[in-house]
Amino acid sequence: MAVHGTHNAVADDRNANVLIYVNNELLPRDEAKISVFDSGYLVGDGVWEALRLHDGVLVFLDEHLERLWQGAATIGMDLKMSRQELTDKLWYTLDANGMQDGVHVRFMLTRGIKQTPSQDPRLTVTGPNLVIIPEYKQASPDSRGRGVTLFTSAIRRGSPDYLDPRLNCHSKLHEVMALVQALEAGADEALMLDIHGFVATCNATNFFMVKDDEVWTSTGQYCMNGITRGKVIQVARSAGIPCYEKNFSLFDVYGADEAFVTGTFGGLTPVIKVDGRVIGAGEPGPMTARLTDLYHAEIARAVAVAKEAGKQT
Repeated sequence: MAVHGTHNAVADDRNANVLIYVNNELLPRDEAKISVFDSGYLVGDGVWEALRLHDGVLVFLDEHLERLWQGAATIGMDLKMSRQELTDKLWYTLDANGMQDGVHVRFMLTRGIKQTPSQDPRLTVTGPNLVIIPEYKQASPDSRGRGVTLFTSAIRRGSPDYLDPRLNCHSKLHEVMALVQALEAGADEALMLDIHGFVATCNATNFFMVKDDEVWTSTGQYCMNGITRGKVIQVARSAGIPCYEKNFSLFDVYGADEAFVTGTFGGLTPVIKVDGRVIGAGEPGPMTARLTDLYHAEIARAVAVAKEAGKQT
């Protein structure tokens, strides 16, 4: 089935033979399995990250590891390994697959195996389960060229006092529900508001709008603080482009000159329509193109710095 959206990837036959890391084992894709008593499967108890391998460098790895460790601390999970040990496991998996470029890596840590189905972490009988899934995965140029459409879901991004939206955890059901609403409304992905009715984020990406040569995104209090989001804010400000983290509503979005979303996999993807309203000219705009170039330049800079330092991270 053809899927149009920010996670639409170019088909790559090499992925059929990729080896998956599961708790110190490398397994063929079709044989990679986890126990039905896994905490992540039973109750969504775990944290995860995804990053890109570009020209032999895991781009922005330090930022991703920092967020992973923050997430683990938030849910009270001891990862039982150091950042360097996890990095070594990532490279062990990538090297076993002979991977150097054009790769998307997702790594997931759950609390471990339960002795019986339960929420209680005291019933966990193993250490954390680690799964690493590397794939040859390039964002489809069709999605970036056409842009995506959004529908504002009735599902809100919640308050940080019951499940902080900044937590990159396995519990993603509310985001799935939002996406289902958007798909049923004929859109590609969901736009989500915060508890006050301001624009927060999308179901799987961060939202930006452009108005009068200013770039706006949410405060970050009610959304995943995406690594790509942060880099776009950084490069915009470094280039002298006014970029604000602020509260704004659908009133502002409907009158935007441009809009785009950001994520590790797709980078910057233009948004051409929200709730049936055409945004700007209804096509990718010049500010989105400029910020895309600046973001790619930042990736190239990070790769060059890592190589000069003799690091792969």
